[in-house]
Amino acid sequence: MNFLKKLVRKEDPKVYLDKDAHLQKVLGVKDFLALGVGTIVSTAIFTLPGVVAASHAGPAVAISFLVAAIVAGLVAFAYAEMASAMPFAGSAYSWINVIFGEFFGWIAGWALLAEYFIAVAFVASGISANLRGLLAPLGFSLPTFLASPLGSKGGFVDIIAAVSILIISALLSRGASTAAKAQNILVLLKVLVILLFIAVGATAIHFSNYVPFIPKYRIVNGAPFGGWQGIYAGVSMIFLSYIGFDSIAANSAEAKDPKKTMPRGILGSLLIAVVLFVSVSLVLVGMFKYTAYTNNAEPVGWALRHSGHGVIAAIVQSVAIVGMFTALIGMMLAGSRLIYSFGRDGMLPKWLGKLNKRKLPSHAQTTLTVVGIVVGAFFPFSVLSQLVSAGTLIAFMFVSLGIYALRRREGKDIAQPAFKMPLYPVMPLLAFIGALAVFWGLDIEAKVYALGWFIFGLVIYFSYGIRHSYLNKKQPAEKAAVEKTNVQEDVE
Repeated sequence: MNFLKKLVRKEDPKVYLDKDAHLQKVLGVKDFLALGVGTIVSTAIFTLPGVVAASHAGPAVAISFLVAAIVAGLVAFAYAEMASAMPFAGSAYSWINVIFGEFFGWIAGWALLAEYFIAVAFVASGISANLRGLLAPLGFSLPTFLASPLGSKGGFVDIIAAVSILIISALLSRGASTAAKAQNILVLLKVLVILLFIAVGATAIHFSNYVPFIPKYRIVNGAPFGGWQGIYAGVSMIFLSYIGFDSIAANSAEAKDPKKTMPRGILGSLLIAVVLFVSVSLVLVGMFKYTAYTNNAEPVGWALRHSGHGVIAAIVQSVAIVGMFTALIGMMLAGSRLIYSFGRDGMLPKWLGKLNKRKLPSHAQTTLTVVGIVVGAFFPFSVLSQLVSAGTLIAFMFVSLGIYALRRREGKDIAQPAFKMPLYPVMPLLAFIGALAVFWGLDIEAKVYALGWFIFGLVIYFSYGIRHSYLNKKQPAEKAAVEKTNVQEDVE
């Protein structure tokens, strides 16, 4: 087989169904809704509305969240059809491997791997910062070298971030069903707290704070503020909040009746998240003028305290910290399944694709835990975090265009899905254009670091993956079978 043919060789979907059949089918619609909401509605809902309002959009931050949700929704429809037709572990990596070929599957999967590695570290660091902030007034504080990552504020290791990742890893080692039960309870608590903020905050709204709803466009500190330019800048910044629905698709191999549960989980969790994000944004900018949230790391708690609701602020922040663990569960559950998929296919060392006695990808989980701790506990990721949006948007573009190739094979070698993306063939194109537009709006640093990550991925693929892929073993076997058949025919 020549080099170019190796790049586009496609995996048989039946092979993935057979390999992933060993994973336990224990997750239902409510589990995926909790997984999606818990991952999407994470730290960002307590910080981003205020940050984006102050730096880019003003009161129109709600429009930024809505536009970002529309783009995410278009992609989510593509994800829903893909997951319904191909309920494989690894989501976009496995789908693109089947549809476009091994090399493109690796690119999509490598993009998502950046999301999970860094997102796990990001959420763990968020838990650490918020917990330390909550305990500081009570007189509890850690030594500087244990409170911050290496090279940041005199720190050496963020010990709380490391312990947080270890706790969730231990929980996931008990199985997806156990993690789902904990996730369901924590998500319910988090949603109730968000609704509490909306209800209490609504009583402190001053409608004058909404005027003008879209401030006049100008450049502030080198960045666009106001007008549609500010709203667009806000969309690119906000989009990171919505990418969590990929965590649902990554676990589709463990779904009960995936043809129905996957679309309901993906689209349902995104809809709930949109309503919560837009509501929090409108209440927050209505309570105080958006300029009050400049450089404010905790706008929700600050707004409650300064409107005379100190007790409610303490409750919201306390439960918010607990609720952040839901995002950690979702990211680690999905990330371990992606790493398992790489090992399953021989693209990374095959022991990563092994299941333990409980039918869990324990080696993949351990790898994600170690990398997450190293990144989250030892490295400041103010720049690395930009890789999350950039990498995921690239995967989203692949999946959106993949619908066209998928439709030609549905009902043939790929099962007919119970859900199909509406308004075909227009909507897949709109999803691709939307993801491309958001990617284009990212700052130059995000694109540069994404390029560096992909160059690193190409080095691994061409030095290891392409040579150790299980398709290398499959092709000679198929060739031998064909030659045997031809010999038999000649004899006859």
